[in-house]
Amino acid sequence: MAVKPGSKRVAETPKSKSKTRASPKDAKPRRRATTKVQQREEMMEQILDTAEYLFSRSGLHGVTLKDVAHRVGVHHTLLNYYFTDKERLFDAVIARRAGVTSARRMEALDKYDAATKGKPTVEGALRAFLDTDLDLYSQGGENWKNYGALGAYVSNTPYGAKLMDLHFDPVVLRLISLIKKALPDCPEEDLFWGYHFVTGALMLTLARTGRIDTLSGGLCKSDDFEAVKERMASFMAAGFMAIYEKHKKARR
Repeated sequence: MAVKPGSKRVAETPKSKSKTRASPKDAKPRRRATTKVQQREEMMEQILDTAEYLFSRSGLHGVTLKDVAHRVGVHHTLLNYYFTDKERLFDAVIARRAGVTSARRMEALDKYDAATKGKPTVEGALRAFLDTDLDLYSQGGENWKNYGALGAYVSNTPYGAKLMDLHFDPVVLRLISLIKKALPDCPEEDLFWGYHFVTGALMLTLARTGRIDTLSGGLCKSDDFEAVKERMASFMAAGFMAIYEKHKKARR
């Protein structure tokens, strides 16, 4: 990753100079940087936030380094100073928040496992995994919502799937290990299929396409993460249990 030493990856919403697109909703005025290190940090913050915003809407192949530079309000050669190509910028955008969400979910799963003394339930494990993540997207501001939409895009492309493997496999396998404790006799392939269905629903939710708004005539809102949080873990747990009970009956 061609990020210059001394730069940080923690960012808020980009402060764009582009007149053709609206800035993310939670953009805030920035204090003027006083040192070269602070200036580099400030610029990196704006670049990553802006790239995240654009990638979340147009994907990897729909955005150029010039697009990012134009929205930040700098010459595109400056981006080449920080990143050698668009893929490295994309990788940096994904990596920046991946560590945050993975660490929080891993901590929640470990705490839940300890609290239940190694006897978790399927729904309890799913709540530790899903609710912790949904809280980030519902409470973290527009930048986290952009990242969620980007994650939905990433998970459905071959290139993006490799990044998902890199950043998220450990926490996913931790979840599956807890569900296996809850359902020790469940065939292992069913556990992985179950997760496959879980992550599909989660990614569709994070995409916030607005389709459920239209289908429900406005009864449901695609950005209502609290409504999702109230229902998703219970719904998915019931699916795991239905498959488990089906195989249990077949073995009798």
